[in-house]
Amino acid sequence: MSAALQMSAFGLALLSTLFLLLATCTDCWMVNADDSLEISHKCRGLWRECVTNIQDGVRTCDQYDSILADHPVKIVVTRTLLIAADLLAGLALATLLLGLDCIKFLKEEPRVKMKMCYGAGIILGIGSILGLVGSIWYAVDVYVERAMLVSRNIFLGVHYDFGWSCWLGMAGSMGCFVTSILLTCCLYTSADPSSRWQPQSLPQPRSRTATSKMYAMDSCV
Repeated sequence: MSAALQMSAFGLALLSTLFLLLATCTDCWMVNADDSLEISHKCRGLWRECVTNIQDGVRTCDQYDSILADHPVKIVVTRTLLIAADLLAGLALATLLLGLDCIKFLKEEPRVKMKMCYGAGIILGIGSILGLVGSIWYAVDVYVERAMLVSRNIFLGVHYDFGWSCWLGMAGSMGCFVTSILLTCCLYTSADPSSRWQPQSLPQPRSRTATSKMYAMDSCV
């Protein structure tokens, strides 16, 4: 049961990490709302903005300025949180891989391997929170921006909606969070009791034998 749970957690962690990496690298966090009058498909990402002509399929992209340049807050915050989530997920994935029972690394130390799985779960939990905050921050900012334009009757020619990159970021973050629960809670309940961490009990003082007690009484007399 423990080995099957480990493999399931590793598969989910791998898939979630790939989702986070794709969300960070792709450029469709914002997409123009579907409109029959539109002849082009516009996408905005964390690193560039792309326009695809619907008729001939030609795609052109404009790279954003340098990372050190001034950018909107949502782009800066989402970049930072997603990159941090990617790094933590990658570290947790490597730690979890070494902690699997089917890997010969530290095969004779089951408690150490179990601690590595727990540590990977904690790291994935932190990464999932960062990824969720970054993705939701971006989505909320897009919604608020669109709501403000609608409330003021301002039409800029195109309205943006959440793109598939934003959904990928949320899905990858949720996958990391579920994996964290599997590794920190479910794995402990299904693990072999001998491999669990148990606090070492302090040695109890030895009781006096009958001979020592008699010797103590004779010395008192």
